[in-house]
Amino acid sequence: MKSYKTVYAYGEGELNINKSRFIGYATPVESEEDAVSFIEKIRKKHWNATHNVPVYIIGEDMTLQRYSDDGEPSGTAGVPVLEMLKKEGITNICVVMTRYFGGVKLGTGGLVRAYTQTAKAALEAAGVVEKSVYTVMDCEMDYHFHGKIRNHLMDRPEIIVGETVYTDKVIATLYLPPDILDAFKNDLVEWTSDQVTIVIHEDIYLTTKGGKVYNG
Repeated sequence: MKSYKTVYAYGEGELNINKSRFIGYATPVESEEDAVSFIEKIRKKHWNATHNVPVYIIGEDMTLQRYSDDGEPSGTAGVPVLEMLKKEGITNICVVMTRYFGGVKLGTGGLVRAYTQTAKAALEAAGVVEKSVYTVMDCEMDYHFHGKIRNHLMDRPEIIVGETVYTDKVIATLYLPPDILDAFKNDLVEWTSDQVTIVIHEDIYLTTKGGKVYNG
């Protein structure tokens, strides 16, 4: 499992450039079927548009990459958007840029800028986030250790505190980067004089932004 960047949800943005109307659409996808379905939906919605330029990248390692210039001069529409997404490290995404030609030709450089700006407007609306891998850890301890551990965690922003259950003991769920697991377990043992029960669950993906769990 690897961490990667994608978009949080569907989003769209619109620009008017030299009388042409550009509309960008972005959505998260998990498969090529998802991407093709989204592209067809936009093409059907804008059946009378001059161009509907699709781009999608799928896979943690960006193994599947597809694009089309949809009638624009070669390399001026789909390619620059694909390269922008790759440079930003964004995957599991489908973007479609719709253009209604306004009568003024933009030239090669102008088209590249217009389609890239349109895609970026869609990305901003969709919200770029990280899918980060975290190890899930349950820590069971006596109450008098809980405050001490909580204070230590205030200096550990890389660790996300999840649900805390209060019964005869305190059970706190923590999410931490896998590479610090062993060291943190040792810390817990030291802080509690080895009076903590630790249960490790399978690693999961959390949607994060700036190191915090992202809820839109």
